[in-house]
Amino acid sequence: MTKPKLRIGLIGTGFMGKAHVFGFTSAPRVFELPVDLELHTVADLTEAAAERARQTLGFAHATSDWRRIMANPEIDLVSITAPNALHKEMSLAAIAAGKHVYCEKPLAPLAADALEMTLAAEAKGVKTQVGFNYLCNPMLATAREMIAAGELGEIRGYRGLHAEDYMADASGPFTFRHDPAGGGALADIGSHALATAEFLCGPISRVMGDCVTMIGSRPDGKGGTRKVEVDDVGRAFLRFENGATGSIEGNWIATGRKMQHDFEVYGTKGALAFSQEHFNVLHYFSTSDAKGRQGFRRIEAGPDHAPYGLFCVAAGHQIGFNDLKAIEVAGYVQAVAGKGPEPFNFRKGLRIQTLVETIQTSSREGRWLAVG
Repeated sequence: MTKPKLRIGLIGTGFMGKAHVFGFTSAPRVFELPVDLELHTVADLTEAAAERARQTLGFAHATSDWRRIMANPEIDLVSITAPNALHKEMSLAAIAAGKHVYCEKPLAPLAADALEMTLAAEAKGVKTQVGFNYLCNPMLATAREMIAAGELGEIRGYRGLHAEDYMADASGPFTFRHDPAGGGALADIGSHALATAEFLCGPISRVMGDCVTMIGSRPDGKGGTRKVEVDDVGRAFLRFENGATGSIEGNWIATGRKMQHDFEVYGTKGALAFSQEHFNVLHYFSTSDAKGRQGFRRIEAGPDHAPYGLFCVAAGHQIGFNDLKAIEVAGYVQAVAGKGPEPFNFRKGLRIQTLVETIQTSSREGRWLAVG
């Protein structure tokens, strides 16, 4: 039986653009999807760059004008991995054209923009997805199940951290990530820490933020320098609706750290610890273990942790970052086809941007704030 086609347009061919393509090409080979995915058109800054991307990534068409993707009635879904400041304009254009939208985080520079995008998508009835693929890790699903089942008892504390060092060099140039409109470490990578915190422990009700700029200026690429106004490190104390307290940190000048998306959850009966740098392992402590035998034990990812078994038949062989993107794409495609809920839609992306802005405001005002 021939499946209907879902034709994809991609805007942006950097690291995340390639990750999206990996998800689109591998998901149909791993999962039984209700539609066939077709790489239709890729857009880049120049015709030459777009043509190179077309040949490398396997698209049928290329363009230097992303608006052509929106205007093409053959394209069903638009994948946006362009700089953050362009997300709103591109998403709204796609939504107006009746296309589904898969947008990398942060959803928009401002929560007000994210709200406009969310309301537009909901009014048009298109399906949306924001790229938070760390949440697709089977080990995070296992942690969430253990917490929900009461295996840790009453949750008392949470610590989350997303630390990398790609901005640690003060001689590194000013980039779109340093743009005051929605830039900074908290928005760029701290958003992942916030998403994981709520995924595991539920809604955050109050925050106390501290956002710090450590590198005050950067080369502008024209022989001068440009002032940096966004945070290099964003931290927050948290209070959850369930009574737990905790903290998160987003840090892009953490020398030596490449992907420290870590969390620790503490309950009355046990605890969990996890590091993205070894993300096929979850560490579990139980107070029910005999005295003298207590300690954190390893839970090794394997076929018992769906959908790991679709990638590999044996535990300990591990899945990787791009596999998480394939899992994310599979869930989103099911939603587009009407076979399931949207895994992390624009409204959920709006929630994360609201948290980010509340923390930023708290940092400026030096006080606890309720999350709206």
